[in-house]
Amino acid sequence: MKYLALLSGGKDSCFNLLHCAKNGHELVAAASLGPGSGKEELDSYLYQTVGQDAIELVARALEVPLYRRVITGTAIEQGSEYGSRNSKGIIAVEGDETEDLLALLSEVKAHHPDVLGVSVGAILSNYQRVRVEHVCRRLGLTPLCYLWNRDQGELFEEMITAGMEAILIKVAGIGLTTKHLGKTLAEMHPTLLKLNEQYGAHICGEGGEYESLTLNCPLFKHRIILSEVETVIHSDNSFATVAFLRIKNAHLEPKPSFQDFELDIPAMLQGEFATLSNAVEWSVPSAEIEIGNREPTHPNHPNFSHAAGRQVGPWVSISNIERVTQESATELTIEEEVTECFQLLETRLNEFRLDISKCTNINIFLSDISLFARVNAVYAAFFGSSPPARACVAVDLPYPIRIRLDCTAFAEKNTQDRQALHVQGLSYWAPANIGPYSQAITAGERIFISGQIGLIPAQLFLPSPRSLAMETALASQHVSRVIDVLKSTSSEKWTGHTQLALYWLTDINSLNRVKSVINAPSNVPRTPTLYLVVKDLPKDALVEKQVLVHTGRFFVLAEEDPDDVIMQSRPPVFEHRTPGFHDVHDHPF
Repeated sequence: MKYLALLSGGKDSCFNLLHCAKNGHELVAAASLGPGSGKEELDSYLYQTVGQDAIELVARALEVPLYRRVITGTAIEQGSEYGSRNSKGIIAVEGDETEDLLALLSEVKAHHPDVLGVSVGAILSNYQRVRVEHVCRRLGLTPLCYLWNRDQGELFEEMITAGMEAILIKVAGIGLTTKHLGKTLAEMHPTLLKLNEQYGAHICGEGGEYESLTLNCPLFKHRIILSEVETVIHSDNSFATVAFLRIKNAHLEPKPSFQDFELDIPAMLQGEFATLSNAVEWSVPSAEIEIGNREPTHPNHPNFSHAAGRQVGPWVSISNIERVTQESATELTIEEEVTECFQLLETRLNEFRLDISKCTNINIFLSDISLFARVNAVYAAFFGSSPPARACVAVDLPYPIRIRLDCTAFAEKNTQDRQALHVQGLSYWAPANIGPYSQAITAGERIFISGQIGLIPAQLFLPSPRSLAMETALASQHVSRVIDVLKSTSSEKWTGHTQLALYWLTDINSLNRVKSVINAPSNVPRTPTLYLVVKDLPKDALVEKQVLVHTGRFFVLAEEDPDDVIMQSRPPVFEHRTPGFHDVHDHPF
């Protein structure tokens, strides 16, 4: 796709361009936000503002037009989310610096209407990622974030190997002084590794330890030469010096014609998940099960309580949400049917003094997976930021029902009781959730992780040729990486224990192969697991994995003061039970 580069001039924003190029995207413009005239630096939560003197040179080195805008807003909304969770709530926060980005990217779109993506060099910052993705969603742009959640040590070495020539232009972390200003990445590598080992400093500067300026990279048509710089000391103390380079004179130097470059791309599967893929690949089911046809196995559907609701503490469950059918009922479009389901869900939630924004997980059951796109379009209209986790599968539904919902909601006391992970940028990490659902919702020490299919994250395609082994391993890796990010960004430390794993599969024999590996005798203790065969999965996937996790943290009475309650982490207690099946012969499970 054609894309624009969100440029700071630093190593991360430029290195991400190399990955955009390797993934087949075409750079057509650059955009940058900075302080107003006479200001060399601005205390911004969202943007790197030091080194703005050289941004024009970076764009000229890339030979693309540069669009600039002055930051007029401030960090008004500083929470983990931006905008309202309610679909009818506030989309924009007036006066917030995020809205400056919206205005800038809107200008670029007006001049380049064929732009579809935005290159973003974010590595760890959820604050930056959430706001950039919010703006991109409003403009119909796809964030390209290939550095997201990469190991900083590996990433730093890859930058050096790829020929990135960037220097430190600001220092603000322990162990860094004015003598490190102007040093290249290669020169700083040993020092940064030592500071990481001694103090936990971020090798790539994600904790604000330093900022950089790129003088040369493989995509540059020209090299930036700094002819004259001046060191400016902002503050000097024994803990950490804050200083930066003021660029007084610089120019471009022509480079030889463009040559291809080597770039390390992370392995698709890593560690235990490569092993899992091999295990599924070589697994052999005990017996092949013949399936005569795909007609419903139970044409007489059991009667369920319609939109049945139940509350346990702060948790509310509402199941079997579907349209009300009568003999005289008129035909509905699928869009009308989805709307009716959500109106019913809203009504039932209101009875528990909740609304749709309090949903933590929704499972969608469709009569035909071909309805997915149309259902998704209507579904999105009912949520704002941080939508619930979800899974979507196709099953046999009684005519004329085409959609059925199950919902779990949480009665939070404040907005911090419910947190979302909703990553929407293309990366090597895990699939972007560009649709109206989050990768995970954390509420009340429970984590609902959306159903993950085996997509290749950087392209959002399933592996080709098709492979149950690869899809199972990728889906499992995606779940694991979601959990890892939640752990690393949580203000409270927790271990995490899976309370339930669901494997949705489209073939009974695939089920046996996956089950034989997941339930291997060596996997003890076993996670409570359900294996379910359904008609179809999104994108014609072979397997989808959905997980419920508990952080392992509980409120307990304090030993010193029985009237006091404290939070503690405790390991789970496992009890192995084998379910019994009655009146079922030759049951495959």
